[in-house]
Amino acid sequence: MMQLRTLIFTSVILPWLLSSAAKDEYMERGILNSTGNDILHNSNADQAAAPKVDELPTCLLCVCLSGSVYCEEVSPEMSTVPALPKETAYLYARFNKITKISNQDFADMATLKRIDLTGNLIAQIDDGAFSKLSNLEELTLAENKLTKLPTLPTKLVSFNANFNRLTTQGVKATAFKRLTRLAYLYLGNNELTAVPQLPESLHVVHLHNNKILTITDETFCKGNTSHYIRTNMNEVRLDGNPIMLSKHPDSFICLQSLPIGWYN
Repeated sequence: MMQLRTLIFTSVILPWLLSSAAKDEYMERGILNSTGNDILHNSNADQAAAPKVDELPTCLLCVCLSGSVYCEEVSPEMSTVPALPKETAYLYARFNKITKISNQDFADMATLKRIDLTGNLIAQIDDGAFSKLSNLEELTLAENKLTKLPTLPTKLVSFNANFNRLTTQGVKATAFKRLTRLAYLYLGNNELTAVPQLPESLHVVHLHNNKILTITDETFCKGNTSHYIRTNMNEVRLDGNPIMLSKHPDSFICLQSLPIGWYN
């Protein structure tokens, strides 16, 4: 009798329990409807074509793993930031077709520590899109179409906007000055004509391949004192600009090393 009960449980009841649990999970994720039909693969003739990318659960389009969301080269094309799980700390949405970042895209996402949007088509970012991300430390917007920058969160350690179309008019002179933890700033291959104010915390600043015409004794140093040493900064790039460094011999006197790269 005991063997019969065991056989019934393992061959009938257990599979039923597992299938019910799986069905509940898929219904919660929006893959099955209330009748148990597969939303994504229903073969009824009156079903619409495959769901649009913004109608699919994020973790079907992307890989979600322990607080990290990987949405790279998503197919079908991703043109907006996807809705993120509440616990997301790291977002990698590189090489898609995202064109704009709105204030709503990262609303209530205080857990975010890193955002990488490299290689999209972003031309516009609402000014408050990142300002409320109190834990954001790394923001990468390289290889997009930006002409101006939004307000940046104060705890940033690394900011990369290489290969955009940034202009001096689109980057406030004090945009980085208040970022007291910023250590790595990458603004190469843009259209800047002047160097923005730089925080004391910087270790690396790349401004190569812009249109910078001039610098002063206070761009990197404090022109009124020869005793000031900028101890944190150890790498500056200004190559590929029309500026002639030989005309500004006192502009780097506070640095521990001269700018790297090839210069006229």
